[in-house]
Amino acid sequence: MRLLWVVVGLVILLLGGLTGYAYFGDMKADPRETRLPVELDLGSEPTPTPAPVLGDASVSAPAKAAEPEPAGTVSPDAEQNDLD
Repeated sequence: MRLLWVVVGLVILLLGGLTGYAYFGDMKADPRETRLPVELDLGSEPTPTPAPVLGDASVSAPAKAAEPEPAGTVSPDAEQNDLD
């Protein structure tokens, strides 16, 4: 029974020491400069179209959504790749 109390006491002391080291130890990372090249493609962005105003007579009705194709069919517009 005495050995059990010694083991429990050592475990408590180890956990306390680990907690103290985590709080008071020098565990900060050294700051370092990182430079990454960034490629900006500013010329190819399309201009956004303005949102239609409600009640505007010049706005047409929204286009009807295309019906989904049955499973297993491939549309002629589908791009073929190496995995097909």
